[in-house]
Order: sequence, then C-alpha cells, then structure tokens
Amino acid sequence: MSQHRSLKGTSTIAAKRNVLKRFERVDLLKKRGQFQAGDKVIGLRKTKPEE
Repeated sequence: MSQHRSLKGTSTIAAKRNVLKRFERVDLLKKRGQFQAGDKVIGLRKTKPEE
C-alpha cells in the first residue's frame, strides 16, 4: 500500500516561509543588533526572513 503524499517527510517541502515563529524573530533581531537582553518579546517589530 502506498503512502499518501500529504504524509511524506518535511524534507520534500521546499516552500519559502514568509512568517517566522517568535523565537526565530528574536534570533534574527539579535543578529541584526535590534534586540537586547531584557527587551519584551511581545509586540516585536516586523521582520522579513533571511533569504
């Protein structure tokens, strides 16, 4: 019996994500120097993912 295509691994999905999770946004802002330790994680500025 074959496996349904929606159940295949995530490695086959190569779609570009344009929405980041909060921890990804914090990491990106830290790299850019726009987030300091002690800043609030609620209400972060909008960020575009690195390409």
